[in-house]
Amino acid sequence: MARPRMFDETAVLDATAREFRVHGFAETSTEQLCEAAGVRRSSLYNAFVSKDELFVRALERYVATTGARQASILADDALPGAERLRALIDVIVDEELQASSRGHAAGCMVVQSFMSPDLRERDERVAQILDRDLRERLSFLSSAIRAGRIDGSIPEGVEPDDGAALVNTVISGLRVTAQTGIDAEALRRIALAGMSSLLN
Repeated sequence: MARPRMFDETAVLDATAREFRVHGFAETSTEQLCEAAGVRRSSLYNAFVSKDELFVRALERYVATTGARQASILADDALPGAERLRALIDVIVDEELQASSRGHAAGCMVVQSFMSPDLRERDERVAQILDRDLRERLSFLSSAIRAGRIDGSIPEGVEPDDGAALVNTVISGLRVTAQTGIDAEALRRIALAGMSSLLN
């Protein structure tokens, strides 16, 4: 009879995702993952087989949770379209502010993964997760921009798909820039300046 697991698998995935999102796959050691998750190496590998498998599972969990949080903001009918974009930036800046109090940037598992193209070649599932996440994120951003054009908070001339790509680029840039130690308020100013063409 198999021994029952003595840890919460979801908590382990969340803890390891926090390491991967800051350091990336290659620069995150198994020792770091075990320490972050509070489990022994043998327990980690009994549950997840390998670092690669753990990364895929953590990435799936990360995009599901962050995607749901961002989708709830971008689909909030109580807010004008432009305010949804600002609210999304506020959430990201707040994440960076909280992380900076712990001595590092919040990072992003998706941005880290896109910056390491060998990960997509290493495991087709990584490419599938990243591609699906990008499609869904751009779709929610486009919808928020369309709503903003209707309610007048975003100029009518803004093309939704182009605007969505711009916001996605600004957010990715924020994640990378935060690694330099820039303060949260400066990050917010940079983001809003980058999106100024979208906001009335």
